[in-house]
Amino acid sequence: MRIAVDVMGGDHGCGVVIAGAKRALDANDEISALYLVGDKAAIHGALPPGGFRDHRVRVVHASEVLTMEDKPVAAVRRKKDSSIARAVELLHEGKADAVVSLGNTGGIFAAATFKLGRIPGVDRGGLAAIMPTCQREFVLLDAGANIECKPIHLAHFAIMGSIYSREILGCRNPRVGVLSIGTEDTKGNELTLEAFHLCKQLELNFIGNVEGHDLFCGRVDVVVCDGFVGNVVLKSCESLAVTIFSLLKDELTANPRRKLGAMLAQNAFRTIRRRMDPDAYGGAPLLGFNGAVLKAHGAARERAIANAVRVAAQNIQHRVNQTITSEVARANQRLGLAPASVDGTPAKN
Repeated sequence: MRIAVDVMGGDHGCGVVIAGAKRALDANDEISALYLVGDKAAIHGALPPGGFRDHRVRVVHASEVLTMEDKPVAAVRRKKDSSIARAVELLHEGKADAVVSLGNTGGIFAAATFKLGRIPGVDRGGLAAIMPTCQREFVLLDAGANIECKPIHLAHFAIMGSIYSREILGCRNPRVGVLSIGTEDTKGNELTLEAFHLCKQLELNFIGNVEGHDLFCGRVDVVVCDGFVGNVVLKSCESLAVTIFSLLKDELTANPRRKLGAMLAQNAFRTIRRRMDPDAYGGAPLLGFNGAVLKAHGAARERAIANAVRVAAQNIQHRVNQTITSEVARANQRLGLAPASVDGTPAKN
């Protein structure tokens, strides 16, 4: 398998990204080629003395970078030689099987939309965030790519999230729920009510509506919502986690007695931090596109980048996109949608 890594979008420079890519290569002999995409001078300057010493590494020059301040769609069109664009082009041209990028999320999504296109039958791609709980992870989809959605988009998110949970996270029969303001069938807005109706007709382990307090108690494995709600959930959870750990640190170091207790419990705290560590998941996959694309966090360090490459490789090995193609086609037929149109318009007989 061949993986392209956009090395220019991270917060800590391309050296950290390259070090993470090296860790991934050392751990996986099945990677036959790894493309480092970005400014050639910066890449060579960040390489260890003597170079990478791995015949699988190729450097692909890109003279431009999409910054976080760039407007995604306009920037992808204007900066045609950006590292994100070049990495996605390798995938489109069949030279790579997956792309990993730490860059502008909107830019990655726009590049995937324009250069790869969506899987046949999928009207909207989605960003899937993997969220840890006490029992296991759940998939949150969409986590911010699509602010406005139609019911059929949420139905497709349900299918794609279920496949990802099953194939990559190892959940045998993922429980799928629509995020709403109540578990009753009649609760929600027009979007969630219609999405509920569509999901009930699909070949899913659909458990109905779920509320915010259901997310972290092990009740659901795939949570479906529009990108506006999903992004609010994601960022609120990230902020809450940081706040809890900060409060614990303040309180456990407030006096000598608490410090002693904290020292005795430090192994337990390390275990909790490890279980909640987002670096273990590498990043968020963009599902629904003609190619495997993984968005790593801009602040990702070595370990997170290595795991992002690992997860990208798993997507290829488990043929996630091929499964999405077949299951979405079957779902559209089940819902009575024309093969060429999935915008919610009923098929004409």
